[in-house]
Amino acid sequence: HHSSIMPEGIDVAKPITEGEVRGLFQLWNAALDTGDSATVANRYAKAGVLLPTVSDIPRTDYDSIKDYFDSFLLKKPQGSLP
Repeated sequence: HHSSIMPEGIDVAKPITEGEVRGLFQLWNAALDTGDSATVANRYAKAGVLLPTVSDIPRTDYDSIKDYFDSFLLKKPQGSLP
């Protein structure tokens, strides 16, 4: 038997708006502009996962995310949204 009713005690996340996505992106891009890997790594959740664009190694904690940005920021990255 299938039911579309959520079991009690389960929280359903509220969808994020486009404006919220753009705001978070601006904060992340501003962190890139600092050139400081710690500042960028601090934008990620404590249990966050980074699937880097120029590495095959998933980063699953602050230290590994910071380590990735230590070298990536040397490329002076700049993000943009359409």
